[in-house]
Amino acid sequence: FLSVTEELVRRRAEHNNCEIFSLEEISLHQHEIEKLEYLDKWCRDLKILYLQNNLIPKIENVGKLKKLEYLNVALNNIERIENLEGCEELKKLDLTANFIGELSSIEALKYNIHLKELFLVGNPCTEFEGYRQFVVATLHQLKCLDSKEIERSERIQALQNYPEVKQKIREQEQAYLLNRAREKEEAQRRMQERKDKKQKQMESKLGFDSSDSLQNKENHQAEGDREQETWRTVEDDEEDRRFWEEPTPYTPESRLETHRHIEEKRRAKDNIRESKKREKPLQTLVTAEGKVLNVNVPKLHFSLKDDEENNQIILDLAVYRHLDTSLLDVDVQPTYIRVLVKGKPFQLVLPEEVKPDSSSAKRSQTTGHLVVSMPKAKEIILAKQKVSTSIKDSDCNTLQKNARSGQVEKLEVDPSKYSFPDVTKIIQKKEQIGQGPIRLQPEMITETKKSYVDFENNEDV
Repeated sequence: FLSVTEELVRRRAEHNNCEIFSLEEISLHQHEIEKLEYLDKWCRDLKILYLQNNLIPKIENVGKLKKLEYLNVALNNIERIENLEGCEELKKLDLTANFIGELSSIEALKYNIHLKELFLVGNPCTEFEGYRQFVVATLHQLKCLDSKEIERSERIQALQNYPEVKQKIREQEQAYLLNRAREKEEAQRRMQERKDKKQKQMESKLGFDSSDSLQNKENHQAEGDREQETWRTVEDDEEDRRFWEEPTPYTPESRLETHRHIEEKRRAKDNIRESKKREKPLQTLVTAEGKVLNVNVPKLHFSLKDDEENNQIILDLAVYRHLDTSLLDVDVQPTYIRVLVKGKPFQLVLPEEVKPDSSSAKRSQTTGHLVVSMPKAKEIILAKQKVSTSIKDSDCNTLQKNARSGQVEKLEVDPSKYSFPDVTKIIQKKEQIGQGPIRLQPEMITETKKSYVDFENNEDV
């Protein structure tokens, strides 16, 4: 059965920084809890406790919650009211849609003097004749029952008829308890029949498996396994259909049985899903002959560039921008590169051998892409150009250094040996030759100067 665990309580105490000793309110609804325990030891300061829509059959282990003001245990399997005497501050109790048929058990709430509101809607006891009068007369401190305020005249009338109403309630209660005993016996018998039937089915399945496995060894194993799985699926669907179509009384046992049936089906589906994951063949990355394959299981876009200037190969892999880098695993080999993205392999054969030790990987801060730089294993050998022998010694030394470093640089040639015309000398040559308009302008100036050589500047004229 499922119980209240410390992990569950801490997870539901996020609003209190996961501290449970000072917790005042907690909601544990819809957690399929079948037993209520430990809360009175871990959360002594609880004021509000939500436990609706679980499978709790009995109110227990809450008597030490002295500060508890509101307890909600609606939609459970509770059959009687008990163990609440220690909840001294209890003001509101919700028992909606349970299986309380022992109405006299509400007398245990007499000690909860601060109890103002009580909800019993949806319980078998509410169908008893005189139900409301009995509750109103028994619990004097109540102000509201089933969302309806108790008036003073109603309480006076209930107290006047209390002996007669109490007798009627006792008789109806006894009849209900006898009926409940028969329902329990019927539920146990039905559960035993289902258990025996399931045992026989398991034995038949085991027999089918053994005979079918021998046959598969002789014939085709894969085809036999498929047929066997189809047969089991059809049988399980038929059994599930019979379970839901069979009329069953609404009792704590049937509710628990339904829950366990759903849980069993869910686990069976999870097991099938896990088995399919295990049976899934691993992706082949290297063939038996040692040939490396190109693989892109994560289906990512990528680009592979040959950077001749820096003598390296660059891989740009478009991984998800917000993917954590810890989920990436890069493995560079001389002839290929392998990247695991969340366990899914991306593998690419390189066009040339690279140096794994000198390779580097980094993430782009803008796109989040993975950029892997892999220097080539072979150095670049530069072709010698035919130049004149008049190269300076410093240029030769520079060329040798560049050849050693493996970097591509241009050679510097003596400027005097250039075959291109010198633009700065074109004008001078034209002036010397005396061609064009540039020659005419200085001639005019010289003639003007000659014409005014004998000129005298007389100020009196």
